[in-house]
Amino acid sequence: MAVPSWLERLRAAGKTALVQDGKRKIHYLFEDGKEMAEEYDVKTGLLLSRKWREKNTLGGSGKWQVEVGEPTSPLLGALESELIKESSSNPVFMRKDTLSSFQWRIRNLPYPKEVYSVSVEKEQRCCVIRTTNKKYYKKFSIPDLDRYQLPLDAAALSFTHANNTLIITYQKPKEILAAEEQLQKELKKIKAANNGDGDCKTQ
Repeated sequence: MAVPSWLERLRAAGKTALVQDGKRKIHYLFEDGKEMAEEYDVKTGLLLSRKWREKNTLGGSGKWQVEVGEPTSPLLGALESELIKESSSNPVFMRKDTLSSFQWRIRNLPYPKEVYSVSVEKEQRCCVIRTTNKKYYKKFSIPDLDRYQLPLDAAALSFTHANNTLIITYQKPKEILAAEEQLQKELKKIKAANNGDGDCKTQ
């Protein structure tokens, strides 16, 4: 069983914590130089965001890649967004978990529910969204299952559609729920700085 290996990496990583605006922010620095920043709701322990960054070829810090939470705000790259602006009607794909499931929302998809199909591709370790009208196609992986080396289960996958948004839900397997519970206990032990005295590098 490979579950401990990811937990061990998290335990071994250098961690700083900050509690601010009802969120517990954790910054991880792994031995390979990769960084991960997470935000949790202090009351519920719900993961609100997760971002990754690794060193670029020149050894400087690369850009943050959002895994969970709102896509990076255009305000952060105001100059770039002036040059290339996505249409506001384009579909927006983002992950927003609940305590018991992984969840993805794709905004700006106006077609009725019966147009969509969502399936698991076990060999490619990904989920695929297709539409019968050929207007939208997307493949996405579930990094959490990859990190714990768990198989994808088609029975755990479901979807619904409301307010021009396709909502895809994947029930978390018991191994992940148990690992998350363990991690929450450990994160609570980290002495957290309060209100931004520069101890956490999640910006």
